[in-house]
Amino acid sequence: MEAGLDVKAEDDGSYLINNETYISKNLVYRDYECADRGMLLPLWSEYTWPSELRAFLYLLGLLYCFLGVAIIADIFMGSIEKITSKTRKVYLTSEKEDEPEIIEVRIWSDAVANLTLMALGSSAPEILLSIIEIIGLNFDSGELGPGTIVGSAAFNLFVISAVCVMFIPKGEIRRIKDIKVFAVTAVFSVVAYLWLLIIVVVVSPGEVEIWEAVVTLVLFPALVLLAWLAEKNFFGVPNKTDTSKQIELGNFQPGVAVEEGVAARCLACLGLRAPGSSQVVPADKFLREKQYFRDGRLDREGLVAFIKEVKNYPGLTDEDAAVLAASKLVESQSHSRMWYRVGAVRSMTGGRKTQPQISYKLKERSKDRLKTLIMLEDGTNQGVDNYLHNVYNAMNEHPEAPTVGEVPKVMPHKNAIIDFHSASCAVMENIGKFQVSICRSGKTDSRVSVRVETIDGTATVDQDYVPINEIITFESGETEKFIDVEIINDNQWEPDEEFFLKISLLMDQEQREGVQLGRISIMEITILNDDEPGLVMFQKRGFLVKESIGSAVIPVVRKNGADGEITVKWRTIDKSALSGRDFKGGEGELTFKHTETLQNIEIPIIDDMTPEKDEHFEIELFDPEGGAKLGQINRTAVTITNDDDFNNVLTNMMRMTNANVHALQVHHETYVSQIKDALNVNGGDIENATGMDYVLHFLTFGWKIIFALVPPPSILGGWLCFFVSLGVIGLLTAIVGDLASIFGCLVGLKDAVTAITFVALGTSLPDTFASKTAAVQEKHADNAIGNVTGSNSVNVFLGLGLPWFIAAVVNFVRAKPFLVAKGNLGFSVGLFTGLSVLTIGILMARRVLAVFGKAELGGPPVPRYLSGAVMICLWLIYVLFSSFQTYGYFDSVEKV
Repeated sequence: MEAGLDVKAEDDGSYLINNETYISKNLVYRDYECADRGMLLPLWSEYTWPSELRAFLYLLGLLYCFLGVAIIADIFMGSIEKITSKTRKVYLTSEKEDEPEIIEVRIWSDAVANLTLMALGSSAPEILLSIIEIIGLNFDSGELGPGTIVGSAAFNLFVISAVCVMFIPKGEIRRIKDIKVFAVTAVFSVVAYLWLLIIVVVVSPGEVEIWEAVVTLVLFPALVLLAWLAEKNFFGVPNKTDTSKQIELGNFQPGVAVEEGVAARCLACLGLRAPGSSQVVPADKFLREKQYFRDGRLDREGLVAFIKEVKNYPGLTDEDAAVLAASKLVESQSHSRMWYRVGAVRSMTGGRKTQPQISYKLKERSKDRLKTLIMLEDGTNQGVDNYLHNVYNAMNEHPEAPTVGEVPKVMPHKNAIIDFHSASCAVMENIGKFQVSICRSGKTDSRVSVRVETIDGTATVDQDYVPINEIITFESGETEKFIDVEIINDNQWEPDEEFFLKISLLMDQEQREGVQLGRISIMEITILNDDEPGLVMFQKRGFLVKESIGSAVIPVVRKNGADGEITVKWRTIDKSALSGRDFKGGEGELTFKHTETLQNIEIPIIDDMTPEKDEHFEIELFDPEGGAKLGQINRTAVTITNDDDFNNVLTNMMRMTNANVHALQVHHETYVSQIKDALNVNGGDIENATGMDYVLHFLTFGWKIIFALVPPPSILGGWLCFFVSLGVIGLLTAIVGDLASIFGCLVGLKDAVTAITFVALGTSLPDTFASKTAAVQEKHADNAIGNVTGSNSVNVFLGLGLPWFIAAVVNFVRAKPFLVAKGNLGFSVGLFTGLSVLTIGILMARRVLAVFGKAELGGPPVPRYLSGAVMICLWLIYVLFSSFQTYGYFDSVEKV
């Protein structure tokens, strides 16, 4: 104390210095609970606030900041994706001497990228929290940072592994593909925590020396080097097929047999197999000869082949084909864990999805186009799904290609198809009762039921006809049923009127199984005054159809009478269009039952996707029977025209496909697209936005607007975005640390317990959703659990090695040791290390034992759920025992 100062202690704890009163820090915070726990918070006085209210608000703020950290981490990972997506050109010989083939391969190794930038992206909050805590404590050790590192590792290994094991689709399995890389990271994840235990408890108990921190940091590049060597097959005999190179050149693996059928034809048209062959074309050869993406552009021939196959299924527009092509190509590429994590974060915040959302779009668009051909029951997509099923099935057949999405499986050879015999009929007003035929095709060996009811048109119920609402049951073997329709004769003149009969499925789910509606599930009934057999003719003398229409539907009408059953024959006549080349012609017979007035002739049109002049053929009606006569138009011409100029169509398709591919990128190229995504729910894709998307977008709107100001990854190759977003994550992490410390203090939790529970869960939830999505959609388990061990290792090497090195150096300069509380941390690390060995042992046992399906993920229901339950129990044991140790319940055991 300086000389000349007159210091006097008062009874209330204050000090009187030179006749001026000073209050000590302890006295200031004596009644202001937990106010001294934060580095930045509280921002204003909360002295008068109730502790319960403060605890609730701090918890709310903590959860909201977790969302903010997840969103800025999304942008951070976008910059990493931009950095790691850099490619180099490889020149190959080609058939043209002066024009070599050029392909692009990624510069970054998958193992190096996963363990460096991508691991930093997913672990940045935990690492920065540990660094900021040490700086905030004046380079002394705290409990929140190390506790979060170990707690997050425990949640990742135990809970995420359990979720991935249990939530694989029924009957499927997932195996780790790069088992050598996984072995390296798994060993290092155990070594990392063993080394941590040795530092804290054995070598220098309660103290971290500089050399120990240096060794911890050096283990990080050692891990990266060994994982890279394992990826390159440096350890052991190299594989016959260099899978690492195939990952660079393409995702499809050579030598995989495929079944014949729709999928085989689709693979052949895509260039993945030769027509008539049972072997898939090697990936590198595929990319040389049928490469879809080359310098960001589509290969024209490949796109034509793809469109020709897709166009075989009616109802798909050019826009639909472009969406389907883009989504399949993007999903067929190899994706990192980071890609799935970004997708999980955007799903949690109502942002633009990284995974294609095409199922809903295709169904809705197809429904609009096919509404005149397929009568949908109650506005559902059942009929459309029947058409799309083969497309989806073919696209999903390849064993290495992720699925585009599921559609309901409707198989006509397994279902009974119920519809009317004709789409319309006409009856006299004085007919009284007459019968309408309901036909059954497809499966006929079961008992099925449908509902038939009437719907008003210009004719009204109880005035013009008697209402019907009946259940019609087809017994096994029955193919036709009749329903009585009664017309009311009111003896008043009226123009022709119509009403409708509708077939619908029953509401009971069991009675809906095994039955589906046919194309004619709504029938029009016209009430008229005529009792003649009538004339049979075409509606028009000519029809114009597009080459891509699929099938030309030519209506044949019955006029001037509809009494009795009549038949008429038809045949096609070649003109400039030839049967077998331009259309599938032939001859047939149409049957008009009593009162029926309309039947259709369907002629399949062959679309060869080549530019040619307009061509035409004719259809002729002849030999009517049953008293009917041919009308004035007994021959019609069908002209097949090109949709548009061929090159313009293909260019438009390429542009749309490229636009769809660009929309699925993880990162943004411009400020405009970044701000647009921030302002709009689901990134502007309103059509596919759900109610939950709107709620989440509203909750996170503030964060999105603020973070939209971060430079987009397109600037300076992604590095500017990388460092700016890393700085923002650091600021948010400091706030999270204050919120967690003050909240834990207010509710009576110590920092070590808060870290392994609230903070660890908050930082790991996006990884949980990402791993689950990867487990379901990927063909292998690498992106689901393969990166967990590597991430846990990086957490220790950087999350503790870096801050401890800084603190150890600073304290060495200050000539004092850097102390670390060995009790809680040592116990927590030791417990986690033992349980992690057990968990890795369970995963390896699942890989080799048949009872588990010989796979890390999935398999038979009982063993997989049992495995998942055991892993979750291990996490609960870790949390409970670590908490007990923190509160001193094991002190007596330690003394003994």
